[in-house]
Amino acid sequence: MALLVLIFIVLPIAELYVIIKVGEAIGVLPTIALLILDSFLGAALLRSQGRAAWRRFNQALAEGRVPTREVFDGAMVILGGAFLITPGFLTDVIGVLLLVPPTRAIFRGIVARMARRRTAFTVRAVHWGPRRPDGGYRPTQAPSDYDYEGSAREVRESEHELPRRSDNGEP
Repeated sequence: MALLVLIFIVLPIAELYVIIKVGEAIGVLPTIALLILDSFLGAALLRSQGRAAWRRFNQALAEGRVPTREVFDGAMVILGGAFLITPGFLTDVIGVLLLVPPTRAIFRGIVARMARRRTAFTVRAVHWGPRRPDGGYRPTQAPSDYDYEGSAREVRESEHELPRRSDNGEP
């Protein structure tokens, strides 16, 4: 809630204040020209960084890696572009910081730390033994050379709960 108040009330008021102060210092026409020039430079930076993020994303997929960093960078480039489109000097500074790779890495680290504090991950490795007569697999003790295996299916809204499994892995 406080973040929304900050974004939708405090930020526009601060932007207007800064624009008025810059206009008083250098004049109205130079201020408008500076905002227009700032938008064109921001669009060029957005285009170059967006293409670079897209190339890194495709490269990660081609290498068989999960593109987590690349997806985050792409999201930051989009967010930075949105800040640059918004007229004003404060949002332009934020937008440029999100578009420049070194400062984007700082934002990535901050967001990663925040996410780690708010979430917990549990990984369970299961080695699947020989196939059972009914076609399923029986889990066995995981050796050191185990693989991860999983499956998925589409769940319709009419299905309220998933089938339950017993602790020994059998349905």
